[in-house]
Amino acid sequence: MNRNDGLTGLLDVLQAALDDPAASPGGLAARAHLSRFHFDRLVAAATGEPPGALRRRLLLERAAHRLTTSGRTVLDIAVEAGYGSHEAFTRAFQRSYGLAPTAVRRRPPLTFRELELPCPSGVHFQPPGGLRLPAARQETPMNVFQHLVDHHVETLGAIIDRAGRLDDRVLDRPVTVSVETIDEQPTLRSLINAMVTQEEHWLSALRGGEWPDESDTSVSGLAARHAVAGRDWRDFVARTLAAGTLADTFVDTTCTPPTTHTLGGTIGHVITFAAVRRTLAIGALHSAGVTELGAGDPRPYLDRAALAPTD
Repeated sequence: MNRNDGLTGLLDVLQAALDDPAASPGGLAARAHLSRFHFDRLVAAATGEPPGALRRRLLLERAAHRLTTSGRTVLDIAVEAGYGSHEAFTRAFQRSYGLAPTAVRRRPPLTFRELELPCPSGVHFQPPGGLRLPAARQETPMNVFQHLVDHHVETLGAIIDRAGRLDDRVLDRPVTVSVETIDEQPTLRSLINAMVTQEEHWLSALRGGEWPDESDTSVSGLAARHAVAGRDWRDFVARTLAAGTLADTFVDTTCTPPTTHTLGGTIGHVITFAAVRRTLAIGALHSAGVTELGAGDPRPYLDRAALAPTD
């Protein structure tokens, strides 16, 4: 399905109606300034679902998200989804998800995407209150890798260009480590915390959550946080690559105002800034006499992975 202004306009009507469970099919068509017949026909043609079925599915996806990320009661969430009773909501939810609402609440998923119900269009609920359209094209891991190389080459060219504005005295002056654009007065502890928080932050953003709690910066606390966040981040990246959804977008609700990012851009962001912090952290370890990590070069790791025998 291609993204276009016409479809976006129709989905805007459906999105606005998510908070109005009593909205009638005719009322939705009126909001789009269309007859009920033409509204139903256009939505069904663009998404493969009648407007009523599409809206019910989106409300169930939103309900599932709220079950796993809020303390609202199941009844409150049922009413918000347009159901008149706990029982009616539970029946509809179990039909769609194969699990009762309380079971989903007890088993929070890795990201909100695990709460998406199958559909022909790829249009899904996007926390905190929007809709996500599928990307117009597939972005492959090779594309992202190439984009990262292209970014490096273009940025290096920009650095050289700006260096041309400086005199020889500045060009030849010894460089002290400067990370003003990333961290202020970094320490080994703060660098490690920043890398762990980066994993936690983007996982929270993908789930439509808030800034993570980074108060525990003891070594044992950092290890425990990374054991969870590192595992979940690797899993998210692996599944995103396997699904070919690197060009899909999400809304980062951890910043003000909320900002839209692509999944591939987010992964590239984490790789880039983590590399800077990781290099500084390894240097700090080296200065403290801990040298077995070498320079932290990823090349040997990638070489081993590429040359490892396959089953």
